[in-house]
Amino acid sequence: MQSSPHLSRWLGHDPQPSLLLDAEARPLDFNPALRDWLDDAPVLDVASLLPVNLPALVRACLDQQRAIEDVEAQWGERILLWTFIPDPLRHHVLARCREATAQVRAERESAKARRLYRLITENTTDLISRHTPDGCFLDASPASWTLLGYWPEELRGLLARSLLHSRGLAGLMRRARDALEQDGYHTMTFRIRHREGHYLWFETACRAIRETYTGAVVEVVAVSRDITARVQAEENKRRLAEVVEANPDPVLFVQPAGSVTYLNPAARRTLGLEPGQALPALSTMLSPEVLQRLQAEGWSLAQRTGRWSIETRLQPLAGGASVPVSLMLLAHRAASGERFYSLVAHDQSERELREAQQRHHQDELAHTARLVTLGELASGIAHEINQPLAAVVNYANASQRYLHNLGQQPQAAQKVAQGLERIVEQATHAAEVIKRLRGFLRKGGRRVQALDIAEVARETVRLCAWEAQACQVAIDLQLADDLPPVHADRVLLEQVLLNLLRNAIEANREVHGQQASQIILEAVASAEGGVLISVSDQGPGVSEVQLPQLFTPFYTSKANGLGLGLSMSRSIVEGFGGDLQARPQAIGLRMDCRLPATAPVEADSSTSPNIGARP
Repeated sequence: MQSSPHLSRWLGHDPQPSLLLDAEARPLDFNPALRDWLDDAPVLDVASLLPVNLPALVRACLDQQRAIEDVEAQWGERILLWTFIPDPLRHHVLARCREATAQVRAERESAKARRLYRLITENTTDLISRHTPDGCFLDASPASWTLLGYWPEELRGLLARSLLHSRGLAGLMRRARDALEQDGYHTMTFRIRHREGHYLWFETACRAIRETYTGAVVEVVAVSRDITARVQAEENKRRLAEVVEANPDPVLFVQPAGSVTYLNPAARRTLGLEPGQALPALSTMLSPEVLQRLQAEGWSLAQRTGRWSIETRLQPLAGGASVPVSLMLLAHRAASGERFYSLVAHDQSERELREAQQRHHQDELAHTARLVTLGELASGIAHEINQPLAAVVNYANASQRYLHNLGQQPQAAQKVAQGLERIVEQATHAAEVIKRLRGFLRKGGRRVQALDIAEVARETVRLCAWEAQACQVAIDLQLADDLPPVHADRVLLEQVLLNLLRNAIEANREVHGQQASQIILEAVASAEGGVLISVSDQGPGVSEVQLPQLFTPFYTSKANGLGLGLSMSRSIVEGFGGDLQARPQAIGLRMDCRLPATAPVEADSSTSPNIGARP
């Protein structure tokens, strides 16, 4: 290779690897630095060190008569930067090289970091901002528009404190300044005003940027996020906790296994739980029957519908009277999808007391109605008692006469004995009538028991038999065989049947006067397993308008009636778990009374019939 003496001397003193190229990009000479590279790698061709577009670079350098700098070439893992300097007089090009692996890679990483930072700041939902030490905005990410309604350009130069809520502002700024000066980092929660005027809750993490030599804070970088929904959720959670704590009804947090994880103060008072005492299990406060139903249907139904309820009683842990409650199991779902449960027990003590008072008033009213009924039947009752008494007097007088003639008549002693037997029979009959009347007038708590409906029906017919005979009304008893027993209070059931029979007698008398007529009292087994008792008259019946009002309290078509008979009768029947309905017929009216064959639940303490419970 030949080169001019001037360029050879220049190449010999160049500390950087260099070579001289002709106009066709062919190497003319190398300097020692480049030869050292080639000697270290004998198999290395000089062309592999140069850029791949070397001919084009040489032509451009000579044509444009200017240097071309920092052209990158890859040499294995190393990065080379070439500079091409033209020599127009001799049509040569000097190519100088320097290794820039570390520099280029650092620049690439820096550019990548800048692109990533820009991508994050432009797309993050958090507000990234830069501030002066006194809080003035230097810059902000585009999220400022989404969060606050301000574009970044509008925030530049604005003091951040001008957007903050005034409450506690001075203390907030002082704590932030002190923390940044001392620790260089601070996180704070505050309210900031949106452009539209409402306030949002923000959580901001600040980091101080310090001057290298003095350590003074020259800039603050902040990352802020909207936590309004979280603050509101926490506030709602706090309020709900206060509601649960202040709730006068017992509230229990429970698990399907039967353990209790929380009791509010009302539950602790109800159960008699001392402060610091361990939480009890459900089995200690609920009956086995309720626990069985809870396991069988409660948990699964609450999971499907959100709630399950039952009427029961809570047993205090220290003993004593149980508390009647309406117990509701509620199923909740956490944000994670996990299920948790609560029991809310609404105290029913006042309702139970009101029901007891209502039953007492109902019994008093029913007793008064029986007195009125017997007053109306007084003449018939007097006749039924006078008959056996008159017979007793007659048999007693006859027996006395036979005793006077005991010596003259051999059969006198036998006649006296027969008379005494008749006296006993008639006195027993009178006693039975009085006993029946006393039972009908009995005053006291109702006693629900299994009753033979046929016997009750016959006894009721006897009570109103004289009134029916006086009105020329025949009562036809049609009682099926093998009727199942019904569960009811005997006196109240007699009162219902007597009321239905007397209404039927009056209906017949209204149409037939003193002419003969008939009432049918029928009892058959119902399809539901109980007994259907019906009373059919031959009276005027009722119109479609009157039918819905028959059971309304104080509604009556009688001149001297109070309108309480049918209303009270329906209430009594419903108290036994049955039903009383009126059904029009072609002639007259039919009253159907259905009674169950099983006792109503907690019949001795169930809700008493309520006059006018339904129209």
